[in-house]
Amino acid sequence: MKRAFIVVKFAAIGLLTLAAALPAGAQTAPAPAELTGTLAKVRDTGTITIGHRESSIPFSYRSARGEPIGYSIDLCKLLVDAISEQVGREIAVKWQPVTSESRIPAVVSGQVDLECGSTTNNLERQKQVSFSPTMFVSGTKLMVKKGSAIKSFRDLAGKKVVVTAGTTNEKTMRDLSAKFKIDMVLSVAADHAASFAQLQSGQVDAFATDDVLLYGLLAQNKAQADYVVTGDFLSYDPYGIMYRKGDTQLAQLVNDTFHNLAEDREIERRYTRWFLRKLPSSGVSLDLPMSPQLETIIQTMVARTE
Repeated sequence: MKRAFIVVKFAAIGLLTLAAALPAGAQTAPAPAELTGTLAKVRDTGTITIGHRESSIPFSYRSARGEPIGYSIDLCKLLVDAISEQVGREIAVKWQPVTSESRIPAVVSGQVDLECGSTTNNLERQKQVSFSPTMFVSGTKLMVKKGSAIKSFRDLAGKKVVVTAGTTNEKTMRDLSAKFKIDMVLSVAADHAASFAQLQSGQVDAFATDDVLLYGLLAQNKAQADYVVTGDFLSYDPYGIMYRKGDTQLAQLVNDTFHNLAEDREIERRYTRWFLRKLPSSGVSLDLPMSPQLETIIQTMVARTE
């Protein structure tokens, strides 16, 4: 009960922090007389580069035809529409694959203009990049083979656990290991698909990452009969779309667009498409209703700008 209370309290603090950060203006501002930053770059080149993930199901991954698809991709396409209207011209999208490790440097360096994946917005990352309002709330859990004796992180002593490189889950597991003196053996894989492959092959006993990504991998691989997601939430992870820090005009556009999408209930419709209906690539649904935390965040996006 104590662990559950801590998680709920932490989530509540996160909601208040995120709500306070939302913009106060309700309407999209008129196009500025002079565009700067990313908007100027997009206007001059007629292109925008989107960083996308290849196995972050159902947020950002490749379809059977190799095209980027997912919940985050849908929201980014709607942002591109808003940017196109703001700069007064059609925009061609360039797709750039990124990994958990490469995504932040890609945004900082200008290699990509928007990163559309499953990226947690936290204070440490805000020192380098900016984030859209929250589009999803998740938390670290464990995936194990059915029949495993592992029910929580406390059962990991002497066990092998894989995490994906560059994720907040890696830090979460290292911190838990140190705090509770759990002698687990932690390995790091390049991406979520590689982490899952290590669990499938028996190289590790558990795979630790955000619960929704674990459910997505199970649905994509039709592996619900063989694996389970277990344990309490070990972290609180609000997802956002990344873009370059200090880009005032783009920040205003992103915040205004998210307000409009929340007000029009478009975020809810996109959520339903990717979390409550069958995935186009596997024909299996995650059947994951929107969490009360995300519902509150979306309502706050609308309420604070009325």
